[in-house]
Amino acid sequence: MARPLRIEYPGAFYHVTSRRNERGTVFQSNRDREKYLSYVESAHERYGAVVHTYCLMGNHYHLLLETPRGNLSKILQYINGAYTTYFNIKRNRSGHLFQGRFKGILVDKDEYCKELSRYIHLNPVRAGMVKTALEYLWSSYRYFVETGKKPKWLKTELVLEDFGGEGGRGYRRYREYVEKGAGKEIENPLKKVIASTFLGGTEFIESIKLKYLEKKEIDRSDLPALKKILRGPSLEEIEKAVTKVVGRGYPFLRKCVFI
Repeated sequence: MARPLRIEYPGAFYHVTSRRNERGTVFQSNRDREKYLSYVESAHERYGAVVHTYCLMGNHYHLLLETPRGNLSKILQYINGAYTTYFNIKRNRSGHLFQGRFKGILVDKDEYCKELSRYIHLNPVRAGMVKTALEYLWSSYRYFVETGKKPKWLKTELVLEDFGGEGGRGYRRYREYVEKGAGKEIENPLKKVIASTFLGGTEFIESIKLKYLEKKEIDRSDLPALKKILRGPSLEEIEKAVTKVVGRGYPFLRKCVFI
């Protein structure tokens, strides 16, 4: 199986999800969910992990995760590994709990954090588990719409700053934003992911390529996502670029492009 492309650097943001093996449930009780969140807290203390949104579903979870130390793999190896050990001991089972490697999509926080946060918080509503996001106890939604003590590993400021910040006005406007999305079919932002790796615009992807990929020695043989991202421009792309500079009527355009 081809390895997923992991791009790790300090301050990176990711949408992370992992599903249960064997088509079973990851969280079978409230105690399971509490235990999983305790490992998230430990990952914050040990590895500096910061969560901006989360939701624990039946057979998978969602995290909008920031890595100030550029250590995504260590964070997820710890959380998934510790939870698997707990789950296996409690259920007298052995082996893997999660299905393959976790999925970690690198996110342009300025463009997609708000949209992803709503998508994550509406998961239980879309699944028919509850009628409103606030009814679901195992997501971070209540910390975005109500005053109260939140976990030290959870940060709501980044998302709420677009709605007026933490406090009554910001809570109210964010709740309206989410409820509006629940009332209609909104586009899944994850459908915009590029090469199973990026959620962001052209400038974001190009900056990541320049800083972290093009000059790095990476074995590309089993990384199809990397080969796709770093491929050279196609003839059509070259032609468009040349046309933009010299104009379509330039007599030697076709010859120059396809020689």
